[in-house]
Amino acid sequence: MKLDRMIGILSVLLQQEKVTAPFLAEKFEVSRRTINRDIETLCMAGIPLVTEPGRGGGISIMDGYKIDRTLLSTSDMQAILAGLRSLDSISGTNRYALLMEKLSPGASSLLAGDTHILIDLSSWYKDTLSPKIDLLHSAILSENRVSFTYFAPKGESKRIIEPYDLIFRWSSWYVWGWCESRKDFRLFKLGRMTELRREDTFEKRSAPVPDLSQERIFPYAHCVKAIIQPEYKWRLVEEFGPESFTERQDGTLLFSFDFTDRQSIVGWVASFGDGAELLEPEEIRKDILAFAEGIRKNYL
Repeated sequence: MKLDRMIGILSVLLQQEKVTAPFLAEKFEVSRRTINRDIETLCMAGIPLVTEPGRGGGISIMDGYKIDRTLLSTSDMQAILAGLRSLDSISGTNRYALLMEKLSPGASSLLAGDTHILIDLSSWYKDTLSPKIDLLHSAILSENRVSFTYFAPKGESKRIIEPYDLIFRWSSWYVWGWCESRKDFRLFKLGRMTELRREDTFEKRSAPVPDLSQERIFPYAHCVKAIIQPEYKWRLVEEFGPESFTERQDGTLLFSFDFTDRQSIVGWVASFGDGAELLEPEEIRKDILAFAEGIRKNYL
């Protein structure tokens, strides 16, 4: 858009002493003639721009009017750019890098971002996840209901929601919205949503801030104790931290941690094969035995 481009041009001029029309044309992917028209428009708007022809010439803001608009340090801008580029990793576009251009003129090209912090929020399912994020974000801005099929442990269902917020938490993307079937606000995991469609518009209601605390979303219900073989120490460190276990004299690891539900305990213990033995809760030992018996029958 012309207005966005002119804001970008002005931002570049506030940051740099002088730039050329070809530089601006390439940067904003337009012709030199378009840049010249934009410069004329900015001058008509009262911005004192000076153009100097020939070698060493270019476009600049008249001396005496230029002010220091740099409110953030270079390290501040690098940190912001790293975060904005992490959002670009979702869609595969440079939308947020262009936003950075407006926040700090020329920063997206002059600053590499914090080169020691590389954030990629995309997933293995990027091809299917990115369109969902774009659709939901657009629906939030335009206040459109969204219909979809949702897959949950309790079964499959058709839902229609009024979307309010996109949330990245626990290494996954969620949408927070008013669910028409439940008559309440709910959190839906994007990875479990299919067949998303924008529907009619809705009138926004007062939306509470979602409670994303561990106690609310994943309340602990079972204290697990298990003996884990030492070759799986890396998994315990990665998944639960080095404080989750102690080493016994025989080298095995005594693991202790709280879990939210029985099913996740069974699946987690089974994932070790014969490398783990559940000690507590004792009643779930029977669930693991039944799980193993079911697998055995499939391979008889």
